[in-house]
Amino acid sequence: MALAPRFVGAEIKRLEDPRPIQGQAPYVDDLAPPGLLHMVILRSPHAHARITGIRADRARQEPGVVAVLTGQELAAAFAPKPLAFSPPGLKRPPYRPLAVEAARYVGQPVALVLAADRARARDAADLIEVEYEPLPAVTDPEAALAEGAPRVHPELPDNLAFEHRWQSGDVEAAFARADRVVRGRFLHPRLAPVPMETRGCLAQPQAGALTVWLSTQMPHRVRAHLVEVLGIAEHRLRVIAPEVGGGFGCKAGLYDDEILTVAAALRVNRPVKWIETRSESFTATMHGRGQRHEAELAVAADGTFLGLRARGVADLGAAPECFTCGPPILAGRLITGAYRIPAAEFSVRGVYTHKTPAGPYRGAGRPEGSYLIERLADLAAAELGIDPVEIRRRNFIPPEAFPYKAPSGLTYDTGRYALTLDKALEILDYPGFRAEQARLRGEGRYLGLGISTFVETAGTGPSKALPVSGFEYGAVRVEATGKVTVLTGISPHGQGQETTFAQIVADELGVEPEDVIVLHGDTAVVPAGFGTGGSRGTCVGGSAVYLAAQTVKAKARRIVAHLLEAAPEDVVLEDGKWSVRGFPARALTLREIAAAAHRAAKLPPGMEPGLEASSVFDPPDFTVPFGVYLAVVEVLPETGEVRLHRFIGVDDVGNVLSPLLLEGQLHGGIAQGIAQALWEEVVYDEGGQLLTGSLMDYAVPKADGLPFFELDRTVTPTPLNPLGAKGVGEAGAVGAPQAVVNAVVDALAPFGVRHLDPPLRPEKLWRAIQTRA
Repeated sequence: MALAPRFVGAEIKRLEDPRPIQGQAPYVDDLAPPGLLHMVILRSPHAHARITGIRADRARQEPGVVAVLTGQELAAAFAPKPLAFSPPGLKRPPYRPLAVEAARYVGQPVALVLAADRARARDAADLIEVEYEPLPAVTDPEAALAEGAPRVHPELPDNLAFEHRWQSGDVEAAFARADRVVRGRFLHPRLAPVPMETRGCLAQPQAGALTVWLSTQMPHRVRAHLVEVLGIAEHRLRVIAPEVGGGFGCKAGLYDDEILTVAAALRVNRPVKWIETRSESFTATMHGRGQRHEAELAVAADGTFLGLRARGVADLGAAPECFTCGPPILAGRLITGAYRIPAAEFSVRGVYTHKTPAGPYRGAGRPEGSYLIERLADLAAAELGIDPVEIRRRNFIPPEAFPYKAPSGLTYDTGRYALTLDKALEILDYPGFRAEQARLRGEGRYLGLGISTFVETAGTGPSKALPVSGFEYGAVRVEATGKVTVLTGISPHGQGQETTFAQIVADELGVEPEDVIVLHGDTAVVPAGFGTGGSRGTCVGGSAVYLAAQTVKAKARRIVAHLLEAAPEDVVLEDGKWSVRGFPARALTLREIAAAAHRAAKLPPGMEPGLEASSVFDPPDFTVPFGVYLAVVEVLPETGEVRLHRFIGVDDVGNVLSPLLLEGQLHGGIAQGIAQALWEEVVYDEGGQLLTGSLMDYAVPKADGLPFFELDRTVTPTPLNPLGAKGVGEAGAVGAPQAVVNAVVDALAPFGVRHLDPPLRPEKLWRAIQTRA
C-alpha cells in the first residue's frame, strides 16, 4: 500500500449508493427489450409423484401465449449441469431441468409458459393439467438412509450421495486417556436466504449471439456453465449481472430456472424474462444449513482438550446444485476451532431427500463447524466446573504456533485469540456481569452469557484447494483525462467493492476516489473472473486490482522521470502530486501524466503508449479470520421469551480498508446469525409440503428485534495477500449463532437445561423450563 494512505482505512461513504437511492440502479426486472416474452414456471405441488400425463392444449390456446414447453419436449436439449464442488464418489442422478417421469420436491419445474405479459403467462400456467400419481416421500436425511426408505432417484441404489471423512492423530488413544468425554448432538435447521431481490433472468438472442442478464454473484461461472449445458459457443455468449439486490450465497450458481429461460429464448428466438416470485424463492431457491452432527470431546481433568470425534449427516435435497456438496465438507474443516486439539476425526454423509436442493448460505459450512466446537467447549466447562472463559484460554492455539496446521489439514495463517477475548471481556466487564447475574437469579430473573471464540475461512480462491481455478482478475486503466477505470472479476451485490477498490487505486495513483469508476459483472467488459463469495471480494479481488495499480504506478513513475529528467527511483507521490524527491515545486498530476502517456512523442524510447495494466491474483491459501462474540440474554421463565440485552463483537480480519463497510458487513452477518439462533427455520411436514412458504410464516431478522452492536477489533495482517486483509463478509454469521445459544443455555442452567437446538423460540424454551421444573 501507499506509505501514507489518504483513503484506505478512512471512513469513506459508499460511492455506489446514489444509484439505488435515486432509483437509477437497473435490476433484471427493470429491463424490457422489444419483443419481450415473460416466462412463468409451473411447479410440482407434490414432494414425490409420478407424472402420468400433461395436457397443455388449453394453455396454448390462451390469447398472448407464444409457447408452452414440457420436460418431454426439452429432454434432449441439455447436457449435464457442471458442479463447482463435486466430492469423490458423488452419485448424481440424470439431469433434467424440467421434470419428466416424476417430480421429486415441491417446487420442481414441470412446465413453462411464454406469453406477452406476466399475468397472461400465469393464467395460462393455471390451465395446464398435470396428472400426478403421488408416491411416498422422505424428508428426514437419517430416515432416508434407512433400509426400505423411499428412493429419491430410482437410478441410484440408495439415497446416499457421498461420504467424506478425515482423521488426524491417534484419536483412539486420546479418548482412552480422557478423564471425561463430553457428548452432544447438534442440529442446524434449514434456512432460507431471502435476498431482498429475488432471482431473475433475461435472455436475448440477437444476430447469432446471445446476451443473458442474471441476478448472480458469479457471471463468468454462469457463462461457463451455460456453454456446457446448452452447447453455446462461448464467444457468442455474453452474461451481465446488473444491480444485484443481495445474494448471501444463494446466487452463486446456475439454476434450472435460469437454464430454462435461456433455452426458451433460443427456442422461440425472442427475448424471454423470468422473475422469481417471493413464494417461489422459498420453494425453488437453494436452502442453507440442514446439517446435524453427533460429536464427542475427550477432555482431561484440568480441561485440556485431547481429542474430538464428529459424525455428520447433511440434507442435500433432491439433487446437487453447483455448490450443494461444499458446506457439509467445509463444516469439518473448522471443527477444532481456535483450539489446539492433537487428535480429531470427522465424517459426513450427504443424503438426498424430497426437498428443495440445498446450497451455500452466508457462512456455508463454517457456522456449523464453529457451532459444534463452541457448544462442546461450554458443555465441557459445565461438566468439569471450569469457567467457560478459562477452559477456552487453556486450549487456545498460542500465537507462536502460527502458521498452524489444524487436524483437518487447513493452515491457519495468524491468530491472537487471547487478545480478542480480553478485549471483549473488558467491554463487557466480565466480573461485574457475573456478580449481576448471581444477584438477579436470587430475584428470579435469569440472565445468561454466551461466549463464541470462533475462526472461519475466507479469501476463497486458492486454486490448489479448489476443483476450479480460484484466481481473480483486476485491471486498471488511466484515461487520457486522468480519470481511472477499474475492471474486476468480482461481482458485488451489496458489499461495497466499488468503494473499496476506488480507495485502493486512488491511494496508489494520487487521485480522488470519485475519479475512479469500477466496472464489473459483464463478461464482455471483464475478460475473466471467479466472482463474489466466500469472503473473497477485497482480499482476493482487491489484491488483483492492487497489483494492477502497482504496475500502472511503476509506468507512471518512469514517465514522470522522463519528463522531469530524473531517475525513476527519485520520483515520489505525495498528496496527488508526482515530483522528484527534494523538488516538490516541479510536480505533475496524474492527468498530465496520462496525457503524456497517450502521446507517443512524450514517452521514453521504446515505451508503448497508454497507461494501463491487468493482473490476476491466486492466493496461496485461505485466510483465517477470527473473533470473539459475547451475547447477554434474559429469558422470561413465564413465557420463554428471549430478550437480547447486549451483543459484543471483537473481530480480527487483518488490515481494514474501509471501517464503514466493515461495520456494515458485521451488522448484517451478526443479525443473520442471531436470527438463526432465535427465529429462522424452513419447515416441511412429513409428506414434504413446505410449511414456511412466505414471509408470514418465516421469520427474518428485523431491526427492532436486535440490540445495539458493541463492536471493536484487533488487527493481525495476513501474509497471504499484498493488502494484509482477510475477509469479513461472513464472520458475523459464523460466530453469532453459538454466542446466542450458549447465552440462553447459560440463562437456563438453574433449570437443568444442558442443550437446546435452534431456533430458540419461546414455546421451546417454555416447555424446557416446565419439563425440568
